[in-house]
Amino acid sequence: MGTLDGKVALVTGGARGIGKSICERLAAEGAKLAIVDIMLDVAEATAKEFNSKGVDAVAVAANVAKPEDAVRAVEETVAKFGSLDILVNNAGITRDNLIMRMTEQEWDSVIAVNLKGTFNCIKAAVRPMMKNRYGKIVNLASVVGRMGNAGQANYVASKAGVIGLTKTVAKEFGSRNITANAVAPGYIMTDMTKDLSDAAKSAFMDIIPLKRGGTPEDVANVVCFLCSPDSDYVSGQVIGVDGGMYM
Repeated sequence: MGTLDGKVALVTGGARGIGKSICERLAAEGAKLAIVDIMLDVAEATAKEFNSKGVDAVAVAANVAKPEDAVRAVEETVAKFGSLDILVNNAGITRDNLIMRMTEQEWDSVIAVNLKGTFNCIKAAVRPMMKNRYGKIVNLASVVGRMGNAGQANYVASKAGVIGLTKTVAKEFGSRNITANAVAPGYIMTDMTKDLSDAAKSAFMDIIPLKRGGTPEDVANVVCFLCSPDSDYVSGQVIGVDGGMYM
């Protein structure tokens, strides 16, 4: 029997990368999945893969930057499964540039998806959670949202905003038995980071006490803990998964 048997989880950006690993971990504990992605075909392929393994999963197309899409994603999830217990805000983008060169579009697009998208999904999800007097909200932040990083002003600002938003959600909805926490990954080995130069990878290793990169599974394990009954008295926290990069 899994710790999440009977629970319904909505994971944004859940079709690929870290999001998919999170879905795999939650499914292993018995959760039913709403896999949200801006590209429906990718989400459907991932949902079909889970279905073939006996996991109850559905694909939902949504651009989280649009409030109406976030509302629809939650409504479709509740219509399919009858409730919503867990929200994992994982969807995110990068548009890196130095501040002097950063365009308004590069700034706005990252803030819209990473920060506003997280807000949109939380606002939509807390309605059924409040009705049930139960909910687990986990937001993906980043180590750079805590320490800053040159060339990522938009991304850093969005993730620092996610941290502040998380703490506010924890305070506003704690009385309804809804917890909110953030996970702040560091250097995680994904498709996004594998193309970094050897020099860039070496620079990361120099500031990571564990002297290695993390895996998507490392992140998923902590997210799963925050979605489980084991974390019922944990709220408003930021948990780093960064090998000690920030402490």
